[in-house]
Amino acid sequence: MKILVPVDGSETSTRALKHALGLAKSLTKPGKVVVVAVDDALFPGVERKIGAEAARSLHAENFERMFAPAKKALARSKVEVSFVERVDGIAEGILDAAARQKVDLIVMGSRGSGAIKGTLLGSVSMKVLAGTPVPVTIVH
Repeated sequence: MKILVPVDGSETSTRALKHALGLAKSLTKPGKVVVVAVDDALFPGVERKIGAEAARSLHAENFERMFAPAKKALARSKVEVSFVERVDGIAEGILDAAARQKVDLIVMGSRGSGAIKGTLLGSVSMKVLAGTPVPVTIVH
């Protein structure tokens, strides 16, 4: 079984990753976990204004920040893990990564570190639920 876990550096996404690791370990044949970080694409014209190298550097810093808690949580894990970086709309990037990686399950946090916190179920979670043919587990 291949499990996709979107991370954004938040505590909720780290809990989702730990849940996915537990699921992967509990399977008869250990599962594989794909950790994906999606950085929002820059507004049109911003890359042209700041330059391609500055845009790449900005995305690289964001990916490093998003993956840091996940890598710490995975330090002693014996589960097979791969990392995927996407620059896209958040929900769209998660759905695209799930399709390209041919995952069997998506495990994600109920809300991340986005601008609007405190909603019961985040808009990204809702878009992923509505847009994927695979089961989705939402972790609070």
